[in-house]
Amino acid sequence: MMEYFFMGGFEIMFLMVFVLIFGMILVVIVRGIGEWGKNNRSPRLDVSATVVSKRTHIMRNQNHTSSSSYYVTFQVESGDRMELRLGGREYGLLAEGDKGKLHFQGTRYLGFDRNW
Repeated sequence: MMEYFFMGGFEIMFLMVFVLIFGMILVVIVRGIGEWGKNNRSPRLDVSATVVSKRTHIMRNQNHTSSSSYYVTFQVESGDRMELRLGGREYGLLAEGDKGKLHFQGTRYLGFDRNW
């Protein structure tokens, strides 16, 4: 009868893993909502900037699929640099050394108008 009141080692480990995974998912969701809200409260800025570098991050899954994230580092007139995540189309249109007007809101990329 007492064995019904105590969980075995497997059940405890299963519960711990479940709580850990659920907690990690919850943290990611809360951080995403926080960043979204912070971006919405940030002013939309238009600044002169130069594209100083580009990078791609590729994530591969166990079922042989992948997804890519694209990042561009901009340097503004003050010398500060910021890395923003872009969509693949926008990423492909930019080249290192491009100069122009960067449009962004917080960490959200809104566009880049190249100087001709």
